Amino acid sequence: MPIGLFARRCGLTSSALRFYADSGLLPPAEVDPVSGYRFYGADQLARATALRRLREIAMPLAGVEAVLAASAEEAYRLVDAHVAKVVGDASAALRKATAVVSSLGGGPGLPIGALKGPVLADAVEQVLTATARETRLPVLGGLRLEAGPGSLTLTATDRFRLSTRTLVPATPPGRAWAGTLSGDDLRAAASGIRRSALVRLEAAPHGVWFRTGGREDHYARLLSEEFPDHRQALASLGAVTGRATVSKEPFLRALEEQPGERVTLRVADRAVHVRPAEGGQPGTALPATTTGTPLLIHFDLTTLHPAVSTAIGPELMLDLRGPDQPVTIRSADRGDLTTLAMPVRHSRPTTKRPRTR
Repeated sequence: MPIGLFARRCGLTSSALRFYADSGLLPPAEVDPVSGYRFYGADQLARATALRRLREIAMPLAGVEAVLAASAEEAYRLVDAHVAKVVGDASAALRKATAVVSSLGGGPGLPIGALKGPVLADAVEQVLTATARETRLPVLGGLRLEAGPGSLTLTATDRFRLSTRTLVPATPPGRAWAGTLSGDDLRAAASGIRRSALVRLEAAPHGVWFRTGGREDHYARLLSEEFPDHRQALASLGAVTGRATVSKEPFLRALEEQPGERVTLRVADRAVHVRPAEGGQPGTALPATTTGTPLLIHFDLTTLHPAVSTAIGPELMLDLRGPDQPVTIRSADRGDLTTLAMPVRHSRPTTKRPRTR
């Protein structure tokens, strides 16, 4: 096939194909001796696609050549080694950038509280499970930090879940402050924060410093996009019509045993029944303390499982509002971490009745 058609099929430009031909990585199948025009065979598409993907992860030409010539097992090892190097270089660049920002920042930032490092790291990691990576809405990958009189509140949402946790700082903030921090920066900083006995938070013009007192300080950038109005979402929740208190670990195991992508909960008769949304299997009945009318409600497993797994304490309380309303999931004895989980509509497939003669 001509070079233009081959380029469209493998995702490389014609100029890139000429470059890879000249470098020996992907020579054409034929070259017209008069015009010099290049032609490629269909059997070269797999190699061209692999070449493109390796270059997309910034692998140098020598590395690409080694991967394409290696066995499958050796190729896996080479790719893993390259990715580890890229990640390490990115982490080193982030640390150096933090030092540069620190040198440009001038005086100290606004104190917005001090917390025990392990407590803060746990809270950050729990709430970050409700984030999402969306190109059009990058703010959904961030964590909202709000400092008020006597408390620090962390909030994240992916529009299907909303997690919020309130912490009591050892040192209260100097004044009220709010901002949305990069979730990626916080994930990178979490392990260092966890190893610090006390972490002081300082707000800078474009981010927040996590001062560890003798260890390496960490920095999280502010996101410029407006965070969703989570306070309005919480305020507009309907009245609770039922409630179930259930043990966390059996509930989590029952969710993990479900075979499908969706799960159905039936709350009734002093039990929470967990079963596949598609039916056909009995599911698991978990003893529970229940109030209100019986309720059948459906969830995507990717929404409900993280909300349950990150909850604090051995007992969970589910506040129920109806089959199409968010469920509030919180600790039965510690309410400082609260998660809203949105249900999904579920319609059972219709079963054709046999024709009568």
